Amino acid sequence: MNVTAQDEIFNYVEGVRQALGGLPAATREELLEDLPEHLAEVLAEGGGTLVGRLGSPSTYAAELIASAGLADAAADERPARGARLGQLRAQARDAMRRADVRFGPLLGYAKASEFLVLLRPAWWVLRGYLVAMAFAYVVDDNGGPIGLLPRIGNNELVALLLLAAAVLGSIWLGRRGEPAQRMPRLLLRGGGVALAIFAFAGFLETDGQARDGAYLEMSYVSEYSDVRDVFVYDSRGNLVQGAQLYDQYGNPMRFGDPGCYEEGTGNWVASRQLGYPYCPEQAPFRSSAGNSDPRRAEPSEGPAEPAAPSPSGLP
Repeated sequence: MNVTAQDEIFNYVEGVRQALGGLPAATREELLEDLPEHLAEVLAEGGGTLVGRLGSPSTYAAELIASAGLADAAADERPARGARLGQLRAQARDAMRRADVRFGPLLGYAKASEFLVLLRPAWWVLRGYLVAMAFAYVVDDNGGPIGLLPRIGNNELVALLLLAAAVLGSIWLGRRGEPAQRMPRLLLRGGGVALAIFAFAGFLETDGQARDGAYLEMSYVSEYSDVRDVFVYDSRGNLVQGAQLYDQYGNPMRFGDPGCYEEGTGNWVASRQLGYPYCPEQAPFRSSAGNSDPRRAEPSEGPAEPAAPSPSGLP
């Protein structure tokens, strides 16, 4: 049986259920127990819609009450609160029908529900995916992020098998249509709402992780981030003052701030040097000409002056 017939049966049963609202719940469910199967047989015979064959749901409900000898009981036991609730439900259904007709042309259909019916297969696939992800989220105890696949124990094969089983099961369930019984139908709808909430929460979490990842990438710290000064030595091991650094494109290379921290006070003082180093007196190595800080008496471990070649060219 196709989905359209299932929808017609479901809507008709719901209409009869609303019309029987004045009866006790047990009596009402007893009258409706075999109704879906009977309606399916009526549709299988052909000859028009259920309303055209059996009349409106309220008319059919009146016939059920009369055939069961419950006409007086229905009139006596209908509470005022139930009548008001039934009236509110009827008004809500009318509002939904009007909205269905009003928004349908915006989607290119006479009714919006006709377009939503086309989206049902997509929802079945998405529902299976969300079921697999929710199952992996609850069962997996790896502690790491699951990702976009329902990984359990960080196993790709298990994730693909679980995803395939969940999607196929969801499609099979969707093709069966909504259950005729009230409790299974409510469970199915409630599960869909829970999956929608789970999907929204997962979307927010994924979006937050993407934003955090982008922030960390932009705040990357290079190995030269702590460089405050640059000391350049020539081939003889002499400190070069006023040196300028450029990259291969001719762009100046900047390190640190043009200033020095005084060793005694720790205060920062702006440098008057036009290039590197900013603080020549804080050079890490003594130059061979002795133009580094005279307070540094330890032997130099910096660049050494190359030996001059002998006149004969021999070592």
